Amino acid sequence: MEDLQGRFVVYLFGAGSLLLAAGGVVWALDEDGAAEALWLAGTVVGLVVALVATADAVRRHRPTVDVIALLALGGALAVGEYFAGAVITVMLTTGQLLEARAEARARRELRLLLERSPRTARRREADGMVEVPVDRVAPGDAVVVRTGEVVPVDGRLLTAATLDESALTGEPLPVEQAAGDVVRSGAVNAGAPFDLLATATAAESTYAGVVRLVEQAQASSAPFVRLADRLAVVFVPLTLLLAGGAWALSGDPVRAVAVLVVATPCPLLLAAPIAYISGLARATRIGVVIKGGGTLERLAAARVVMFDKTGTLTRGRPQLVGTVTASEDLSADELLRLAASLDQMSPHVLATSIVSAATARGLALEMPAEVAEEHGYGLRGVVGSHQVALGKRSWIVPEPAPAWAQRVRRRASLDGSMTVFAAVDGEPAGAFLLEDVIRPDAPRMIHGLREAGIRRVVLITGDRSDTAETVGRIVGVDAVHADCDPGEKLEVIEAERASDVAMMVGDGVNDAPALAAADVGVALAARGATASSEAADVVLTVDRVDALADAILIAQRSRRIARQAVGIGMGLSLVAMAAAAAGLLPPAAGAVLQEVIDVLAIGLALRAVLPGRTHTVTLAPADVTIGHELRDQHEAALPVVEEIRTVADQITTQDPQLAPVRRLLVRLRTDLLAHERADQEQLVPLVARALGETATYALTRTHAEIEHQVARLTRLLDEIPGDAAAPEDVVEVRRLLYGLYGVLRLHNAQEDETAHSLLPPRPDRSTPTARRRAR
Repeated sequence: MEDLQGRFVVYLFGAGSLLLAAGGVVWALDEDGAAEALWLAGTVVGLVVALVATADAVRRHRPTVDVIALLALGGALAVGEYFAGAVITVMLTTGQLLEARAEARARRELRLLLERSPRTARRREADGMVEVPVDRVAPGDAVVVRTGEVVPVDGRLLTAATLDESALTGEPLPVEQAAGDVVRSGAVNAGAPFDLLATATAAESTYAGVVRLVEQAQASSAPFVRLADRLAVVFVPLTLLLAGGAWALSGDPVRAVAVLVVATPCPLLLAAPIAYISGLARATRIGVVIKGGGTLERLAAARVVMFDKTGTLTRGRPQLVGTVTASEDLSADELLRLAASLDQMSPHVLATSIVSAATARGLALEMPAEVAEEHGYGLRGVVGSHQVALGKRSWIVPEPAPAWAQRVRRRASLDGSMTVFAAVDGEPAGAFLLEDVIRPDAPRMIHGLREAGIRRVVLITGDRSDTAETVGRIVGVDAVHADCDPGEKLEVIEAERASDVAMMVGDGVNDAPALAAADVGVALAARGATASSEAADVVLTVDRVDALADAILIAQRSRRIARQAVGIGMGLSLVAMAAAAAGLLPPAAGAVLQEVIDVLAIGLALRAVLPGRTHTVTLAPADVTIGHELRDQHEAALPVVEEIRTVADQITTQDPQLAPVRRLLVRLRTDLLAHERADQEQLVPLVARALGETATYALTRTHAEIEHQVARLTRLLDEIPGDAAAPEDVVEVRRLLYGLYGVLRLHNAQEDETAHSLLPPRPDRSTPTARRRAR
């Protein structure tokens, strides 16, 4: 039915344009009678179109300016101004054709999305591979994806894969991803068949969420499309009064028709929608889906932004921040390799974090055997020749807990970390500390929001107050509301809305009520669309929160251009109406002039398609390559930083052995300092080119401080003969190590915020070794 309506609009536009053009040709041949007949037919076509549109508005009890076109066409027929009527017909059908084309394109895109949604999946079972409906795939199932197939559910790779994610990210080139990487449904297998461990059902996976978002966005009404209707209450009576006055004062009905002809409000019908649609398209290109023109208008007017903490200002998923070993018999990397190998078979979020950390460091993982889960405690299995177990401290470490386990527990308590303890061959071997770290681009995003006109930034979270206050101080918010349940969040939102247009940003299911309560709800859905995405007005499909600042700038610019186009177009129309009322503009000339005004207004509106000011800094391709390489080196050096703290914790005055410190010093010189010097030579100039020289001062200063502290540690160890040391020497060594550790942690945060946040995202941020472009 919709396709039939679309074809009918095309036929009407074609008929009106053909009759107008044919009449012009015949008139040029001095066949005035035939020309008038053709233009008369064109006027009748337009009259039918306007009559149907007006009747539909009356049926819906909606004011409409189509009544002006109806009166203009009727008046043109009455006074014999058929050429003017034919021109009005072309104007009307052009607008309807544009709307029909936009709707058809939206329906086609949704149909393509639905057609490529996978219906079945190949699941590995004990008796072989079985094809099952996709909705029967559960988390923990092993799925095989063949060449050319769409990934059916979100999951983690059990084998390496080459994927085309263009349907999700817009990136046209396939990417290679290693075993352990997280994969989103909707990606296409562009390489050999691979195995996938499902981490979500089909309904909860990314691609199903994308389809729901598109359906919802299409179903939402866009107030700007009928902006003319909202002004009809004022504009229609004004037009009728002016036309009637001109007729009454002059006694010439042609003047009234001329007023109606130039009053046809095409700048409202076309210019405003074009400007807003252009803004929506530009926002979509940067990964921000805005659900309709009304939302875009509210986004442009927002002055207060409220954030949930988890997943918005923080990454929203645990990240490995430390590995503690029980003894020197097993290195931190080897413990991580064994744990990640076992965790490949677990869909748990902590398991995903451990696997991602291991693959990021380039560790060679093995497929485990005899994997068994102890519900409520952990996971056990065989990796190579070792029995490995991962889980709670009470399951792994017997009481009384040894000193290293007590240090892990104390550190986790102070830092708010989660812990996973590990045993190898039946003996406690160490522990992993994981945290939900602050997004590196969060502080820059807050700065960008303030530059875009946001006057107040508020953090609302159910997390404990000390953690929330720390995050708030680092990113730079104005107020923090912690320990909030969903009801208390709604109270804070209502209070903020009372002062100004307020926007709420979240990413979880629990954020859906808050997003719906705000004037503008913004959801982060880069890792999958949830209930928050469907309740939100704006959805970020990229894993960069600073895109929100750019979306606000785009919305403000689109609104400004729409108002300019409408104001200038309608202003000129009002001048033309006055001229027509005074008898200076006949209907035929008025129709042509109105077409010129329409073209001018549309041209002004089309400026919204052009790029405008944005918050995002665009790096040169060479700088992006260098930046990614240095960030990979940065991540590879993070274990050395954590080793500093581990060594400092282990050395004591009771057993003053400095051999671990001397081994650490070798790594500091060969690995850490080499990376920091490369940063100073390459990363600092890159930041200077992007942000200016002043943005590099802090990085340069901390690079110098790191060199200084390593030199001091070197001199101190050179003055201590052998590996045995006096208690006061141990105290001084520990002081230097803890100081160096603190400087490095601060410096790494500076690099993340100042430099790494400038880099465009890659397919899986956690796996640098797997981000090579497929050739």
